[in-house]
Amino acid sequence: MHGISIVIPVYNSVMSLEKLAVRLDVVLRDLALPSEIIMVNDGSRDGSWDEIVRLCGRFPTLRGLNMMRNYGQHNALLCGIRQARYDITVTIDDDLQHPPEEIPRLLAELGKNCDVVYGTPVAEQHGFLRDLASQMTKLALQNAMGASTARRVSAFRVFRTQLRDAFSQYRGSFVSIDVLLTWGTTRFSAVPVKHVERPYGASNYTFLKLFIHAMNMMTGFSVLPLQLASMVGFAMTLVGLAILGYVLGRYAIYGGTVPGFSFLASLISIFSGAQMFALGIIGEYLARVHFRSLDRPSYAVRERLSAKHTQS
Repeated sequence: MHGISIVIPVYNSVMSLEKLAVRLDVVLRDLALPSEIIMVNDGSRDGSWDEIVRLCGRFPTLRGLNMMRNYGQHNALLCGIRQARYDITVTIDDDLQHPPEEIPRLLAELGKNCDVVYGTPVAEQHGFLRDLASQMTKLALQNAMGASTARRVSAFRVFRTQLRDAFSQYRGSFVSIDVLLTWGTTRFSAVPVKHVERPYGASNYTFLKLFIHAMNMMTGFSVLPLQLASMVGFAMTLVGLAILGYVLGRYAIYGGTVPGFSFLASLISIFSGAQMFALGIIGEYLARVHFRSLDRPSYAVRERLSAKHTQS
């Protein structure tokens, strides 16, 4: 069905939801297309769900999904994307840092033979550590996606809803929407957009959370860590051969062994560290296989709410 579905993951953003809904409503009216707004409450603790319930009574196009608990931003997005009714899906954050007024620009770019368009911030309004962690995540994402556009990814996206068919059977507990989208297309683009300062509260993403997200992305959707472990093992083999050559050469020239406990202890530490590094990476992949075998769902919905408080 021709139209636009806007999916918003919501977490502790009760102060910004009404303003976001009002601005989205204005944009959608100007576009004059069939539309809907889907707010997915991801286990908020500040009354965000009550606010979504109230807004559903005010905006006829707004629908609400209340998760059983907090699953994470991408899991909430996956839930909303699977509920989208129209052929174009827009994802946008709940904190008003992404101006809804930029949506028409992303839609215009989507019409240029693209399947996914990112709204890339001209200048991100975060601190140094958060920006550093964001760059690390994008590097990990670039490896997982295998696309240069990964360096310009953003939570502000526009894509063709039919792409969800490529990951309709995905049930893993760890979700990366950007990687899943690559399962359906390689036609990505990006448009520079404004990125304003968050008017309420603080970001829920810290340096540590983004770092863990980057590590999860690499072990969950790529074999880069295994390749890195192989390279470390190969490098240690070369180091071992070089040390063997040094020991044999010293024996041939001076007729004695290499003295010093420190030398031996250092070698043992280096090689033990390399072995533990490789075992740790293999363990991460085994853990992924274990959790996958548990068949844990990506999310579970407690309550569905459509316009005028119709529950299902």
